[in-house]
Amino acid sequence: MASAPGEQFEPRQTTMSDDYTPDPLLSLPLDAERQAVVDDIIDLYSCDPTVEKVKRYTPDCVYDDQFVYANDRYKVAGYWFALPKLFKESKNVESQIIASGKDFIQFKNMQTRTFRLIPKKITTTSLVTLSLDPSTVNSDFIQVKYHKDQSNAEDFSHEGVVFKFKQWQADHISDWLSRETLPEMKEFEADRTAAKEDVHKHGSGKYAPTKDVKSASTL
Repeated sequence: MASAPGEQFEPRQTTMSDDYTPDPLLSLPLDAERQAVVDDIIDLYSCDPTVEKVKRYTPDCVYDDQFVYANDRYKVAGYWFALPKLFKESKNVESQIIASGKDFIQFKNMQTRTFRLIPKKITTTSLVTLSLDPSTVNSDFIQVKYHKDQSNAEDFSHEGVVFKFKQWQADHISDWLSRETLPEMKEFEADRTAAKEDVHKHGSGKYAPTKDVKSASTL
């Protein structure tokens, strides 16, 4: 149900390969409303956050990647507004929509980032899965319940020291930005009390269902 907290919308999958290099020529077409979701998410990756783009997430959303686990929109806002402070530039090289269902969109993404404090660029590829809010999938403004960004073939376990660090980062980034009195963060203060439940632990990501992302149609 749409009222369930974001944790319940987590997609689980290992993949046949950790090669997530996109091929735009093979990208699946999306309707205008779904393309707008992807465009806003890519803008966030590209250090171009706005309040309206962060509102693509529901208040009880989850953002989950190899560095951060943020389980409400206040923390998610903190993550996206912090990226421009870490990177001088984050450029979207290319992306490829590989699957789109009633309640999800999945795409391969490539970003090149330039750090602010050191003259270094990094290029990363990832598999991005957006679990969509069932109550908005047929609206003009579709929202995301769970955003997972995988850089390896194996899914996340949500256990151990690494996961604790992911939670710590999400908690402290948003608090730091609030102390910096970033005005955009005030828009999401109420989301700190959004419905949530304990993180779902999985023992090891290798036990998640295996999917071939070249031809995925369901999760």
